[in-house]
Amino acid sequence: MGIRSSDILLTAIAPAIWGSTYLVTTEFLPAGYPVTVAMLRALPAGLLLLLVVRQMPTGVWLARSFVLGALNFSFFQTMLFVSAYRLPGGVAATVGAIQPLIVIVLSRIVLGSPARALSVVAGVAGMAGVALLVLTPKAALDPVGVAAGLAGAVSMAFGTVLSRHWTPPVSPLTFTAWQLAAGGLLLVPVAFLLEPSLPSLTAANILGFTYLGLIGTAFTYLLWFRGLSRLEPSQVSPLGFLSPVVAILIGWTVLDQQLTAVQVLGIATVFASVWMSQYAQATRRAASAPLFGFNQRTDLLPASGESGCPQ
Repeated sequence: MGIRSSDILLTAIAPAIWGSTYLVTTEFLPAGYPVTVAMLRALPAGLLLLLVVRQMPTGVWLARSFVLGALNFSFFQTMLFVSAYRLPGGVAATVGAIQPLIVIVLSRIVLGSPARALSVVAGVAGMAGVALLVLTPKAALDPVGVAAGLAGAVSMAFGTVLSRHWTPPVSPLTFTAWQLAAGGLLLVPVAFLLEPSLPSLTAANILGFTYLGLIGTAFTYLLWFRGLSRLEPSQVSPLGFLSPVVAILIGWTVLDQQLTAVQVLGIATVFASVWMSQYAQATRRAASAPLFGFNQRTDLLPASGESGCPQ
């Protein structure tokens, strides 16, 4: 249990750091370049990690790296920014918060994982918590923005489940490098065709891009994919609810934004939902664990002709 708890805590660091992305983007980066920013988050980090691991994907893993890079980075980031530009931030965040519920469904279909009622309740509670955190009475719906938000959530959910289903024959560091580089490469022509060239970068811009690339992308996705290699997707995905919580707390402490009683209730609801999702998985493992650590049908007695002693 101790090892698994440390895996959960390490994985939770990733969405907690992602909660700082809004502050860095608004305070340190040039405005109006969403695809270019997404590309510059993924590609340099991916190339840097490739230099470290010195191992390129081959065969089926080349294709899988581009599929996962598109799902986890290219398409997801593009849809995320479309949603953010067409919807108020609170609506966009609430729409995206449906991702853990999608992961539960996909895990059942792709991985055969049981869909536990408590996990579904936790997902709904997480969405409610995010809504309390970020929704305002003036929030409006835009059909294209909502569709983009849902498409982004589905893309990341597929990427999360497939990252676990396609168990790579390499370390999480190498797996992260492959996906980041592939996702960044796919965004290069999109940024070139859809957006103008970046203006001359200031020292603050360079600092922002460096933080997003090294800390907000390379380091965090290494922790994220490491978690996916050790934990169930339905355990990992709800940790993403921590991102808006950290964003709200940073706005309160750094930008002197107001923290209302409703938002405090939302924070408590998010933490409760994350706890419920982890508890649901813990009870499932406990229920499926064999008695006294043995398989009751084949391991209690030695086979004929064997001593039953360790070799």
